[in-house]
Amino acid sequence: WIIDRLILRRFNYQPEATIVATIGLLYIIQQLVLMTYGPDARSVEPPFYFRIATPWFGYSGYKLSVAGISAVLLVLAWLAITRSKFGIIMRATQFDSETAQAFGIPVGRVYAAVFAAGAMLAAVAGVLIVPITPAHYLMGQDPLLLSFIVVIIGGLGNLRGTVIAALVIGLTDGVMSAFFAPTLAKILATLLVALVLVFRPDGLFAG
Repeated sequence: WIIDRLILRRFNYQPEATIVATIGLLYIIQQLVLMTYGPDARSVEPPFYFRIATPWFGYSGYKLSVAGISAVLLVLAWLAITRSKFGIIMRATQFDSETAQAFGIPVGRVYAAVFAAGAMLAAVAGVLIVPITPAHYLMGQDPLLLSFIVVIIGGLGNLRGTVIAALVIGLTDGVMSAFFAPTLAKILATLLVALVLVFRPDGLFAG
C-alpha cells in the first residue's frame, strides 16, 4: 500500500516508469538487507525431504512439490484472469484504461490490486525457493533477469505466451547450465531477446 501510494500512483502506473521505479526500489531493499543481515548466504532446511528414485535417476521430492504448487498457482492465476469478474475488469483496464474509467471502473484500485497480487506471488516463490537455493541479498537477480526475458519473448500481457516462453527458457537454461556453462545459457537467452525485439517487438506469441 505504501509503495503504491508513494511511488506507483505518482507515475500514473505507466509501464516503463513503473519498471524503472520498482527496479530502483529493489536496489534499495537489497542494500537494506545487506546492512541488516550481511553478505553471507544462509541455508534453510526444507519442511520435508524425500527422494523419488527410478532406474535412471533420482529426484528431490521437495523440488517436485514446488513444481506442483507452481502449476496449481498458475492454473488459479489463469482462472482468475480469464473466468472471474475481476479478471475481466483487469483486462479491460489493461486494454484501455481511459474507457474503463469512463465506465466507472476504479482504475487506480485495479492497478494496486494487480501489483499486490504480483508481490504476493513473488513472496510465495521466494518462500518456496529458499530451501533449494541459499538465501542472500542478491538471490532475486537471476529470477528478475529471466522474468524480463520470458515476458519479452512471450509478449506482455499474454499469459499463454509467457507460460510457453518460461518453459522453453527454463529448460534451455537448465540443460545449458548442466552440460556447458551457466554464462552461456544467459548469453543465448539475451541474444534471443535481442532478436525478438528486432523482429517481433510485441513478443513471439502476440496476436
